[in-house]
This record gives sequence, C-alpha cells and structure tokens, in this order.
Amino acid sequence: MKKASLSLILKLNRQRFRGISPLLSRDYISVNSPSSSSPLHSMDHRIQFCAKTPGLVYPCRNLGTLVEKPNQLPSRQRKLKEKSDLEEAFESAKTSEEMLRAFKDMEACFDGRELGLASLKIGLKLDQEGEDPEKALSFADKALKALDQDGKRSILVAMALQLMGSVNYSLKRFNDSLGYLNRANKLLGRLEEERVASVEDIRPVMHAVQLELGNVKTAMGRREEALGNLKKALEIKEITLEKDCKELGVAYRDLAEAYASVLNFKEALPFGLKALEIHRKELGNNSVEVAHDRRILGVIYTGMEEHEKALEQNELSQKILKNWGLSSELLRSEIDAANMQIALGKYDEAINTLKGIVQQTDKDSENRALVFISMGKALCNQERFADSKRCLEIACGILDKKETVSPIEVAEAYSEISMQYETMNEFEIAISLLKRSLALLEKQPQEQHSEGSVSARIGWLLLLKGEVPQAIPYLESAAEILKESFGSKHFGVGYIYNNLGAAYLELDRPQSAAQMFAVAKDIMDVSLGPHHVDSIETCQNLSKAYSAMGSYPLAIEFQRRVVDAWEGHGASAEDELREAQHILEELKTKARGTSTNQFPTKALPLPQHSLASRNLHPNVSFNQNSAGSMR
Repeated sequence: MKKASLSLILKLNRQRFRGISPLLSRDYISVNSPSSSSPLHSMDHRIQFCAKTPGLVYPCRNLGTLVEKPNQLPSRQRKLKEKSDLEEAFESAKTSEEMLRAFKDMEACFDGRELGLASLKIGLKLDQEGEDPEKALSFADKALKALDQDGKRSILVAMALQLMGSVNYSLKRFNDSLGYLNRANKLLGRLEEERVASVEDIRPVMHAVQLELGNVKTAMGRREEALGNLKKALEIKEITLEKDCKELGVAYRDLAEAYASVLNFKEALPFGLKALEIHRKELGNNSVEVAHDRRILGVIYTGMEEHEKALEQNELSQKILKNWGLSSELLRSEIDAANMQIALGKYDEAINTLKGIVQQTDKDSENRALVFISMGKALCNQERFADSKRCLEIACGILDKKETVSPIEVAEAYSEISMQYETMNEFEIAISLLKRSLALLEKQPQEQHSEGSVSARIGWLLLLKGEVPQAIPYLESAAEILKESFGSKHFGVGYIYNNLGAAYLELDRPQSAAQMFAVAKDIMDVSLGPHHVDSIETCQNLSKAYSAMGSYPLAIEFQRRVVDAWEGHGASAEDELREAQHILEELKTKARGTSTNQFPTKALPLPQHSLASRNLHPNVSFNQNSAGSMR
C-alpha cells in the first residue's frame, strides 16, 4: 500500500513540522446490519496511522556531518536547539501520555500553526485509541482553529475537519459530525479540482471522510444515502490497494452487508461473491474470512428466498468455524441453519437441530432465548400452538432480564416472537411485545429503520383488530421514518401508504384514501414494477377509493389498468382477471346511472406533505415478506 505523499507539506514553508502522513488502514472492519449480530454489526472505520510512519516529519539531520559544538552557544542558537530537542521528544513519543507531556513543554516555544500540527497528531492518536473522545475533541478543535485561521484551503485543514467529524461521531453528536465531514468532503473536492494537492495526498483522507460519512448516515438512519459514501470508499480502496488483497475482500463484504441491511439483496450478492472469490484465492478455503463471507452470503440468499443456497453456504461456514474452534460463532451459525430449515418447511429436522443446540447454551443466555424462539417458530408452523407458546414464554422470560444489557438484540427478539403470536391470531400479545420493542428502539438512534418497521407492524395489527384511529399515528410515523432510512421509493414505504389508504377508506374518508393509494402505487410501480401482484392490488384499491367518492370515470380508468395487468399474468391469474373484469363491468353500470359533474374527473394530486411533519427518531429490520403481510 502506498504511503501518502508529503509534497504538500513543502508548500508550508514557514513551519518546522513537515506534515502528517496518513495511510489507508489495513485494519478497517466491516459495516454491519442490525440483523448480523449480527455481523449486517459493529463497525469502527477510522483513518489509521502506520506505527512506523511518523505523524510529524522533521528536517533530516546528517549525523555524519555533525561537528563538535562549543560548550557556550549564542542565545539564538540555544533556543533553536531547545526547540529542536522538543520536536524530537514529541516525534519519538510512543504513547498518547508521552505525546501530551511533550506537547505541554512545546507550548511555550512554538507558534500557533506549529502547535496546530502537533494537536492534529495528538487528536488522531486519541481518536484511534477511543478512550477519551472529549480530550480528542479538544485537540481536534485546537488543530482546526490553528490550521484554518488564514482561510487557505489545505489538506491539513481537511484532515482536521475529518478528525472533528470522527470524534463527534464517537460522542454520538451525529449532526455535528455530519457538518464537519461534509465540509471536509467539499474541501477535498476543491483541492482536487484546483490541483492544490496531489491525488496521492487526497485519497487517504477522502477514503476516511467517505467511510465516516457512511457511518454517520447509518447511525442517523439514513442508510440509503450511506450506501453512496460506502461505495465511494470502496472505489478508493480499489485504486489504492493491490488487486485481490485480503483488505479489498473485506471491503467488498462490508458493502454487501450494507446493501443487505437495506434489503437490497440483488445488489448485495455480487459484492459478497467477489469477497468470497478473493479470500478463497488469497487465504484458502479454510480461512475465517471465507467463513464470514459465506455467512453474509447465507443472509443474502435467505433474503432472496433461495433457502437451499443459503443452507449450503451456512453448512460450509460451519465446517470452517468448527475447524477453528470458534464455538460462539458456530452456535449462532447452527441457529441460523435451523431457521433456514424452517423456511424450507423441514420443521422436524429444524426441531431436532435445535434440541441439540439447546444443550450447548447456558441458562438465561441470549443464545438460549434464540433457540427457544426458533423452536417456537417451528412448532407454530406445525400448528402445535400450545407447545409453541411455552417455548416463546421461556424466551421472553430470559429476554426480560437482558433489556438493559442488550437492548437492540432484545428488541429484535421481541419483534420475532410477536410474529409467531400474530400467526396464532394472538394480536393483543403481539402488539404488547411490539410496543416493548419500540420502547427499546426509540432510545437507539442508529436503529431507526427497525423502529419504523415495528411501528408499521403495530399499525397493521391495530387495523386487523378494527382499531383504525389508533393505527393511523403508528403508520404515519413508520412511513416518515422508513422514508428517511430507505428512501422514499422503497417498497416497504409503499406498503405502509397502502395500509394508510385502507385506514382512511375504513373511516369513510375516500379522498384521503385515494391520495394514500396514489402514493403507494407510485412507489410500488418504481420499486416492484407495475405488473407485480402488490402493485396491481394497490391500483385496485385506488379504483375502489375513487368509486367510493362517486368518481366513476377515474375508478374505471384504474380498474382497466388492473384488468390489463392481470391479463399479462396469463393462465396463472385467471381467477384474479375474472374478478377484475366483473368489478369493471359493475363500475360501468354505476357510471351510466350517475351524473359525474359533481365528482373529480382528474386524479387527485399527490399530497405535498402527505403526513404530518415530525421529528422522529429511530430501527427493526423491515423485510419484503413482512411488508407483504401488511397488505
């Protein structure tokens, strides 16, 4: 990996420090989704510094040409030597404590800009250690003020801005972090455009900025936006790193996980396969990296409902984990395998797998709770509801004690358990568990997408119970949160608007319903395609809303689209086509006997702000299958 050039430092001719030389880290870890625990999970991307690379480089001294100095030096020379000794002491410091002591001695002798460079190095060191972010922030702030005081654009200012962004991220001050990182990103773009600094100098800092932007936006729930930054970070790695090196493979896997976390499994798959290809080639089939690649591929194939492929990847991963003696990861992998067996309808096989796993778990452990949840799911699918409930009750008893220790994992587990109670038509218990999950997630800003998903499910279940007015606030909240997390055209957002339309129609507010159905149709046409079953049903709902308003020409127009779409499905949709044609004829009959002058003849405009604006905080995983269940 190439070290960043120091040519930019030569332009700073009035300072004695020659600069800071960042390297792209060889240690950067992956972006993880909540579900990967979950790996798609903890990440701390930082710009790292090679231990052998001095953060501050000083003018070279040719020791062979040194001559013996007289004992008495003139005052000016004595000050210069004292300054040089202080520089050397700072440069040779190995720990942050040594650096801080040297810095204190330097404060009386050095000017502001020179101290700014030293502050930058200390701040980067403290940020890397991560033990005292407040102290790191104070040095980052000193560095930025000193280096940016003349308003001149430089790579050092960009590094100080990146450091401010990184430290604020560690302190969970996400808005402040985003502001500094955006400034750094803009500055680096100007430096590159104006050729003030070389590309070799810019790339490592740009990589750190893009990676940190991805982290911050993910933490703020803006996962769709974060993908753009993470992809740019990968592109820099592709240019900087050697082809097919291990670190590049990890970067591909990170991006695969990021796409999987927003349920874009189609985009995730090629990155996951590329990671596997690189790691198998460079490290062999039995490496831990290959096991991790296969795990994420299992997640992706599960999301794509290719459960046989998912199970194959899981089994291959298990073999590696077993060889390496990684018992904890192996246990989770075995639980995943049981869930894949359930998805394939192999319920007895899954139950036998889980009976073997439960013996390996500690009493009151989270893993034991997960085993009983999966057991409950398998039994529920066999309609052995009494046995299923007993397993789920055991799981809830364990999880209740873990809420403060592992709030995110417990919230996800409550959500999973609620699905089983929903299947058993125990809606009150399901809603109660979801509300417990929501209460935990609301305190976790980085889990915004999960909060939106849980809120959507509560709204859906309230609709099923006929509690329509109570359902609407949950659905509105979910739509706003998930738009922020996944983007306004995500299919999950479309399902929520469809449910809102159904709620307004139930409340005899057909005009509001038509607006919600129109938004849903617009989203689904983009995300799923106009001939997808759910897109057709939304178009049907829109026709129903206009019919309820007495606007038969519009109702007929949308019902004709429904008929055309079902015709495109051929023999597999004969019953749906027959029903759609029958509704169309009924609408034509109604239209012939009704004056339409008083009703709209043009589609209602989409609402500019369809839902009340609110400052929502945020996250549960929202998958396409669960979204579909909300129809």
